[in-house]
Amino acid sequence: MAKSDFLPPRDTDFRDWLAQLSTNLPVSKAALNVADADLAALAVDAAEFQARLDALNAASAAYDAAAQAQKACRAGIEGRVRPLVRRLKAAAGYTDALGAARRVIGVEDTTDLSAAKPALAAAPQPRGAVELTFAKHKTDGINLYSQRDGEAGYTFLARDTASPYVDNRPLLVAGKPETRK
Repeated sequence: MAKSDFLPPRDTDFRDWLAQLSTNLPVSKAALNVADADLAALAVDAAEFQARLDALNAASAAYDAAAQAQKACRAGIEGRVRPLVRRLKAAAGYTDALGAARRVIGVEDTTDLSAAKPALAAAPQPRGAVELTFAKHKTDGINLYSQRDGEAGYTFLARDTASPYVDNRPLLVAGKPETRK
C-alpha cells in the first residue's frame, strides 16, 4: 500500500511539523549529514511560515469582525428604513409612479417553482455515504430522490430544508463502489 505524503495538508499541522523538524534535526545533523546552512535555512523557513500564518489569521479575524459590523449596520438601517417607506406608501400623495422613481417597489417574482431545480454537489463519505450540498434559493426546502445502479426508478430520500443532506444508505454490495444519481 502506498504511503501518504509526509507533509501535513492543514497549515497549522504543517507549522507544527516544520517547527518540530527545525528543533529536532540539529540533534542528528552529523548522522544525517545535514549542513549548518540547511539548518539555518530551515529555521528561517519555520519562522517565516509562522509569521505568514499569524498574518493570515489576523487578517481573517479582521475580515470576520468587519463583516459582522457591516451586517449589524445594515440590519440597523433596514430596521429604520422599512418603517419610513411604509409611511411614504401610506401618505395621501403616494402613487406607484412616485414609488417606482424612489425604487421602493419590489420587482415582480417570476420564479416558476414547479420547474425549479436546486444545484447539487456530492462528496463521498466513509462507508458508502454521500454528502449532498444544495442551495434551495427561494424555496422552503427541496425533495431529494436517488437512483442507484440496478434500481428501476428514483427513490424518495427526504424533504430537506437545510444543506447538507447525508445519504447514508448502505452500499447495495458491501465494499463495491456504486454510482448514485
